[in-house]
Amino acid sequence: MEAGRSPGGGEESTTASLKREITEAGRIPKHVAVIMDGNGRWANARGLPRLAGHRASKKSVREAVEGCVELNVGVLTLYTFSMENWNRPAEEVRALMSFLEETLVEERDELKKNDVRLDAIGRIGDLSPKVREKLSETKEYLSGCKGLTLVLALSYGGRTEMVDCFNKLLAESRSGSGPDEITEADIERNLYTAGLPDPDLLIRTGGEKRISNFLLWQLAYGELWLTDLMWPDFRKVHLYRAVRDYQTRERRFGRVN
Repeated sequence: MEAGRSPGGGEESTTASLKREITEAGRIPKHVAVIMDGNGRWANARGLPRLAGHRASKKSVREAVEGCVELNVGVLTLYTFSMENWNRPAEEVRALMSFLEETLVEERDELKKNDVRLDAIGRIGDLSPKVREKLSETKEYLSGCKGLTLVLALSYGGRTEMVDCFNKLLAESRSGSGPDEITEADIERNLYTAGLPDPDLLIRTGGEKRISNFLLWQLAYGELWLTDLMWPDFRKVHLYRAVRDYQTRERRFGRVN
């Protein structure tokens, strides 16, 4: 587990040279997942309301998306709103939902220009009708895109995903259409992420060192890249550093080389 560096310092590689190194090294992660942590702390440190941190993070999301497009990453999953986030003050939750609705509309054309398809995982039914409508409209608008798949984890929790998965399997069993014995493949086809590759690389900003109930099954062998940098300060160069670090690691999956 290695912490990322914040920008600055004479030894910092430029974005262009990092991209060149990554391209030459090969072994690009198929799926990058991000825990976008630190928006509130970033705002508090500047004497701003917490929502200002979320608004400042819009540029960080754009940079992460553009970086993944440039590196030909297949899937980028962003931990956008967790099940636990519903426990925040009602005013903050309303503001976040309004911001999400606004962003889904504002970013459509930019995503389409980058050939990005949109998907969402989680208990989407928990979201307000207006947010669900904008989410559905944006997914439809981008449905013809063939490049990066951008996945928003909304009203998402890893344990909740497992509960929903097991309830699906239980319903199959009771109906007589389920398997006699549950396999890993049976679980995977009933997860929210069915059809997507498991994340190769998890990036977490904000200095915390945990996965916070995110993609519990899928991250079994994911490589972690942690940084003290707050999410609103995250830029393409940090994504490139994370991917370049990932390329230097030996992934054994429990085996011995």
